[in-house]
Amino acid sequence: MKLGKILRWILGVFVFGGVLAVIILKPLPFLFYHNLPRLGFLGRAIYIFILASFMCIYRIGKGPTGADRIVALDILGIMIVGLCAILTISTGRSWYIDIGIAWVLQSFISTLALAKYLEGKGFDE
Repeated sequence: MKLGKILRWILGVFVFGGVLAVIILKPLPFLFYHNLPRLGFLGRAIYIFILASFMCIYRIGKGPTGADRIVALDILGIMIVGLCAILTISTGRSWYIDIGIAWVLQSFISTLALAKYLEGKGFDE
């Protein structure tokens, strides 16, 4: 059983490293905006954020404990705020920052509520 776990880790490292290498060395075509300055770096950053977000979603679904799922959900909120910041830089539209601020507030409140629920306390305590 231990050998299987080690082989899974090695396979995961190679797959993750390969996907990251493809994103960095030869990025996918950027579908959202064309003819923007600094698109090479920002396009790669967006795809890296999307890859990391999928990894957080996987941990939310597969997490062995509730605390792992809460941490993954909190990290996913941080990733979405980072994606909003990159979209603000690349497009020059400031309303992405407003979405990011609203997401941070909602994520913070939901993390506190889930932590209190897992602790077994009520919301008024």
